[in-house]
Amino acid sequence: MAIWRENRRNGFTLVEVLVALAIISIALLAALRVAGGGTNSVGDLRGRLLAGWVAQDVLALQRARGEWPSPGILSGIQSQGGFEFAWREEVVTTPNAAFRRVEIRVFAATGGDHALAHLTGFVVRPPGANR
Repeated sequence: MAIWRENRRNGFTLVEVLVALAIISIALLAALRVAGGGTNSVGDLRGRLLAGWVAQDVLALQRARGEWPSPGILSGIQSQGGFEFAWREEVVTTPNAAFRRVEIRVFAATGGDHALAHLTGFVVRPPGANR
């Protein structure tokens, strides 16, 4: 009787382990890059949200004053959520004499020409206001 001896391996070879570790490390690095990009996006979204609130505040103040705004450009600085924002308000006449269009752009106060928020609204002439 011949005894057949099977040559069975238990475990993995060193090459197999190294390939598996390389694949896992590449996957983890990709996941970290995605998580880091998401963190940057959250900061940008927070800035845009706060800038939108600044634009809404400026327009609400324009309406709450109850004044008939003269066409032109106003600008200022406003704080929102612990951040400073620069805003620019442009009042433009419309074909309807009872309305004025108000365009508000909000920028980071640290500088930059890129508007974080843009809002367009209308102000109605109050009764008794001159044209």
